[in-house]
Amino acid sequence: MNEHYPFTNPPLPYPYEAMEPYIDTLTMHLHHDRHLQTYVDNLNRILKDYPAYHQLSLEELLMYQKSLPPEIQTGVRNNAGGVYNHIMYFSCLKNPGMEEPPHPLNQMIAKYFKDYSGFQTEFTNAALSVFGSGYAWLVADAFGRLLILTSANQDCPLSENLFPLLNLDVWEHAYYLKHYNERAAYISDWFHIVNWDQAAANYQMLFP
Repeated sequence: MNEHYPFTNPPLPYPYEAMEPYIDTLTMHLHHDRHLQTYVDNLNRILKDYPAYHQLSLEELLMYQKSLPPEIQTGVRNNAGGVYNHIMYFSCLKNPGMEEPPHPLNQMIAKYFKDYSGFQTEFTNAALSVFGSGYAWLVADAFGRLLILTSANQDCPLSENLFPLLNLDVWEHAYYLKHYNERAAYISDWFHIVNWDQAAANYQMLFP
């Protein structure tokens, strides 16, 4: 995608059916081609008449949103967040996934969550705790410490000076066609298709 305005919707890094049977093909089509595209279109519409901010990246828009004109702060938070969060979500899927994260991320997970099983339990509980729409995240702080947190709607940890490594979209549109209202089943399936290579690359890019 473009690094700045006008933003575009990047293609999925795999075929729409690639996550079967864990995420169905129709959901991937609708999620990427309609939901993500709507956020891209809305973000471009909001920024159109503000050329002073056309060179800002998605990350910069989210990190410095409180410095934007007040009349566009909420729209940018919601829609830049919607673009960034979805792109991260899609990039962190891979079928088949890995049973455990690669080195050195696996060591960091063991340090902060005892072991991978402990991480799975804590992350699952966080994802289940989101009331309504939002995300569960694995993030790093400025010191490289790992945290699990949740966000509402399209809020993004970048706005809190935290660095996302991976996320799980728990809006109902991410799973309802296959899993109906059974979010726990969706989360369980997601663990089969986590792209830990991408999450580890995200960590190493921040803390080489």
